[in-house]
Amino acid sequence: MSDLAVAVCQFRPSASRADNRARVAEFTAKAAARGARLVVFPEYTSYFVDPMDATLAENSETIEGEFVAALQDAASAHDVTIIAGLVESAGERVRNALVAVDAAGLRAVYRKQHLYDAFGQTESDWIEAGELDEPQTLAIDGLRIAMMTCYDLRFPEVARTLADAGADVIVVPAEWVRGPLKEHHWTTLLAARAIENTTYVVAADHPTPIGVGHSQIIDPQGVVIAGAGTAEGIAVAELSTAAIAKVRETNPVLELRRYRVVPR
Repeated sequence: MSDLAVAVCQFRPSASRADNRARVAEFTAKAAARGARLVVFPEYTSYFVDPMDATLAENSETIEGEFVAALQDAASAHDVTIIAGLVESAGERVRNALVAVDAAGLRAVYRKQHLYDAFGQTESDWIEAGELDEPQTLAIDGLRIAMMTCYDLRFPEVARTLADAGADVIVVPAEWVRGPLKEHHWTTLLAARAIENTTYVVAADHPTPIGVGHSQIIDPQGVVIAGAGTAEGIAVAELSTAAIAKVRETNPVLELRRYRVVPR
């Protein structure tokens, strides 16, 4: 049985790509010093502006660009894996991507499937949705990691496809926009995704005033085992394959279910 120390870094990305890269390096060093082997950052870590505008495309990058290279440098310096949000080049619009990077380079990519055209926002004005491809996963210290982002959290089918791909840990970088009941939705949905899939959920949000904060690490029974408040900060917890095995033995929902998820 294996254990994996994970850190969620709740920080405020800006319109300065260089500053964002520097802050990722800073947070990664602090997380590694606390024993983390996987370091998770929010959605839009590479570049963020509110409200969104044409600068999003102007500041987008490919996965061969400066941002992923900087992640690889930080991962190599501290012997960790980093997951962070990348504004990825895609022509007139961009993709809202997540990248998992270690010392050897890119390990996995996820592109947001459900765009935030809700609560008065229209993310699709600037972003194109990712293809419904087979999930990319990666293994770290005996646990299989999968990714989704922000608004995808409201669609339980996304997390279920990750569980079908063998995920023990679902990582959820987000920019969960503030609003009435939004903190309640965030914490409730994170716990639900953990409980129904008997997985850990590791969620990193932007701090207030744009995000809701409350980045969390949640165990397979929906219990928050580490978390941040509303300001910038780091939360660290240890994930255990033994804990997953115990929960799945007691509550084998993935084996007992009678439905599969198929794309629309």
